[in-house]
Amino acid sequence: MTAGKANRFSSILIVLLGLRRTLARRMGGWAAAAALGMWAPGAFAADAPDPHAECHHHAAPGAARTSTAYAVPDVELVRDDGKTVRLSQELDDGRPVVLSFIFTSCTTVCPMLSATLAQLQRKLGPARDQVHVVSISIDPEFDTPGRLREYARKLGAGPEWQHYGGTLTASKAVQRAFGVYRGEKMNHAPATLVRTRPGAEWVRFDGFATADQLLAELPGVRASL
Repeated sequence: MTAGKANRFSSILIVLLGLRRTLARRMGGWAAAAALGMWAPGAFAADAPDPHAECHHHAAPGAARTSTAYAVPDVELVRDDGKTVRLSQELDDGRPVVLSFIFTSCTTVCPMLSATLAQLQRKLGPARDQVHVVSISIDPEFDTPGRLREYARKLGAGPEWQHYGGTLTASKAVQRAFGVYRGEKMNHAPATLVRTRPGAEWVRFDGFATADQLLAELPGVRASL
């Protein structure tokens, strides 16, 4: 083997070992999502067509943390209980907010994001009532209140974790305001945002944040670990 081939082989081996460690860390989250029944049948089959293949490039593990201020748009959304609400009022109820964007027919990014939020709630224990978890659909024309309630039921979401739909126009306005709009829903990228109180900056995780990372952004909440 030449020196050049040996160097290339070593580089490939290092990458594979890194992927193995990453997969080992992430298996817990994937298993939780699978247990919720939200992975499409045959999703891991090599020959199965995947309608979400275009968004697989967003599914790299890890998350980049930034912080910024966002102007919440003055729009109305429809909560999973069927009630029409104003987003600004929902986010400004005095509690810390953990915000994500999902759609119920997603089989890749969204189950992982939602499984992390479910794990966060478990870690919070009785303190979970102190944190408002908000999931907004990017496919509200399909995600009716009934579908959102069923999605929430599978996650074991309590009243402090609410899912929102509404009009596509309103959903797009919210996505643009928080910098997550990617056009087609298949192009959506994982992002989770945390704000400790009304008026504070938002901490943003681009990628797959862990429940512990989210919990660390809520220092005023007493969790049951």
